[in-house]
Amino acid sequence: MPTHTSLNRRGFLKGSTGAGLLICSSQVAFGYKANEKLNVACIGVGGQGVSNTRGVSGENVVAVCDVDEKRAAQMLKQYSGTKRYKDFRLMLSEMDKEIDAVVVCTPDHTHAVAAVGAMKQGKHVYCEKPIATSTEIALELYRECEKAEVKHGVVQDKLWLPGMLKLKGLIEDDFFGNILSVKGDFGYWVFEGHTIPAQRPSWNYRKEDDGGIIVDMLCHWRYVLDNIFGQVKGVFCLGATHISERIDENGKPYNCTADDAAYSIFELEGGIIAQFNSSWTTRVRRDDLLTLHVDGTKGSAVVGLRDCWTQDYGNTPKPVWNPDIPNPIDFKEGWTKVSEEEEFDNAFKAQWELFLKHVVLDTPFPWNLMEGAKGVQLAELGIESWEKKTWINIPDLK
Repeated sequence: MPTHTSLNRRGFLKGSTGAGLLICSSQVAFGYKANEKLNVACIGVGGQGVSNTRGVSGENVVAVCDVDEKRAAQMLKQYSGTKRYKDFRLMLSEMDKEIDAVVVCTPDHTHAVAAVGAMKQGKHVYCEKPIATSTEIALELYRECEKAEVKHGVVQDKLWLPGMLKLKGLIEDDFFGNILSVKGDFGYWVFEGHTIPAQRPSWNYRKEDDGGIIVDMLCHWRYVLDNIFGQVKGVFCLGATHISERIDENGKPYNCTADDAAYSIFELEGGIIAQFNSSWTTRVRRDDLLTLHVDGTKGSAVVGLRDCWTQDYGNTPKPVWNPDIPNPIDFKEGWTKVSEEEEFDNAFKAQWELFLKHVVLDTPFPWNLMEGAKGVQLAELGIESWEKKTWINIPDLK
């Protein structure tokens, strides 16, 4: 994975204070009462940070930090009475004793810098993916958080989407029998900005800013596959930059140097084959912006962000290939929608509440920064596969 020019491994180890990854003597936030709220600071509250900041609104949000006031305007208005900063280092310095935990949701290449700054001051760290710009830095961040004895987690919110929870329920009920394959389709058309404004930030399309859909989405696919189907054991990935020029936030054209589409095949433990198309250059004619089609020996399912449709063995049609006549089978007829048996909370909020229990009650929380490092690893190896046009086996991280 490309390393941002301002943050190589040496720069990361120096961190935001230039003192190396040495843990400061600030108070570590343990010993809360079960019903006590945490004092939370949010670093990055625009873009993706909007939903993440909403997800922690049940706590005491004591500070918000964002360098882009225009992009962060919604949350800055909502928290108009809260202390606001443009520099997270100043925030951590001035509010050291008032902050228990930090949520990091800045542009990707700054996640590790903000996380290590918070960790050094004994703050619990909850970080968006990818947690770093390389596997090496991600592992360093995990190890130092462990040494500091702060609680740490990575956002893996898709696991709590209603569609994914329904899918997990089907697997637990052995609906599929032996799962054979998973086909994932994600994406939508991101406008270039020439006539219609783009709905994603320009850094997403610049390699020098650690942009690209492989970096962005393979982290997601790693935890979805690992947690629902089985550990990812190998990858082949082909990236592409289909749109060569876009318009930035200032109305100026720029050359796109990062991939805007990725076509990936994964081998999972147990022999399951997964293939994912990820694209910001596709138009949607499917049930949702993300769909998974899961095939098993006893049945199949199609899952979106919220809905899940199934077809069991007995309702599987028996088509015969004949392109000379209209197909007599309505292939959507034999599918049944999984019913809503419960109300589902916001996915980020659901995982955040588990992290809070982990902080306050020391309950297990497996979605830690090591899991975040695995996502970075898959993205890094996906890029290597693309560059070498070859299959890459995935080693275990330690």
